[in-house]
Amino acid sequence: MSSPAALLQSEPSRLASRGDLTSFFMQLAAEIGADSYMLVAIIHDQDRSDARIVSSNWIFDAIELIGKRLIAGLAQGPLTASPGNRPRPLVAAQAPDAGALLSGEEARLLDVLGHAEIYSLRLNVGRQRLFVLFSAAQAGKIDQPGLMKAQLKCCYALSNIPQLIAAAAMQDPLSDRERECLFWVSEGKTTDEVTLILGVSSNTVNSYITHAIQKFAASNRAMAIATAIRSGII
Repeated sequence: MSSPAALLQSEPSRLASRGDLTSFFMQLAAEIGADSYMLVAIIHDQDRSDARIVSSNWIFDAIELIGKRLIAGLAQGPLTASPGNRPRPLVAAQAPDAGALLSGEEARLLDVLGHAEIYSLRLNVGRQRLFVLFSAAQAGKIDQPGLMKAQLKCCYALSNIPQLIAAAAMQDPLSDRERECLFWVSEGKTTDEVTLILGVSSNTVNSYITHAIQKFAASNRAMAIATAIRSGII
C-alpha cells in the first residue's frame, strides 16, 4: 500500500494559503465524485462546542439555512468515519432511519439544497478536531473506496499546515460583546470606562475579556489584543 506521502505527492508544498486549501478540496471532491465539500473545525467554548467552517464550497444560503448546530451534528454524528474505517453515507431520503441526527424537515432541506448524500470523515491532525463533509446531489454518486484514500490525503496535507488551519478556524471566535470590550481596551480604555461606554457592569466587562483571552489561548489582555489585531478581528 502506498504511503500517505506517496498518495499526496507534492500537494503539501502548494498549500500556503486559503486559496490553495480551496483548490485542494475542490480537486479532491472531483476525484471522488462529490459535488460539495466542507472542512469543519470543532472549537470548545466553555460548556459547549462550536462549529467553525474552515473551507467550503457550499452556497452561503445553504449554510445559513442549515445552521452551525446541524453542521456540527453532521460532522460529529454516529456515521462519521475515523481514518481506516469504512465510511457510511447519510442519505437524506432515509432520514427517518437516522435517529435523532436529522428531523424530516432538515433532511428535506438538505436534499433540496443539493446534499442528498453526505459522508463525514474525521481527520487526525494533531490536537485539532477537524472533519470534512463530502456531499452530492444524487445518492450513490460518491466513490466509497475513493473516500478512504481522500481521507488519508486530507490528514497528511493538513498536518503539514497546522498554523494555516488554526488561523482559519480561529478567524473570528469572539462574540459581539467580547469583540467590543477587547476593542475598547485596545484603545486604552480602563474597565470602568468600558462599563460606561457599553452600559454594563465591570464584572461583565472583565468576564467578556477573560473569555476572549481564553478563546485566543492567550496569557493576558495584551496578547489577546495582539492576536485579535493580527487576525483583523479588531
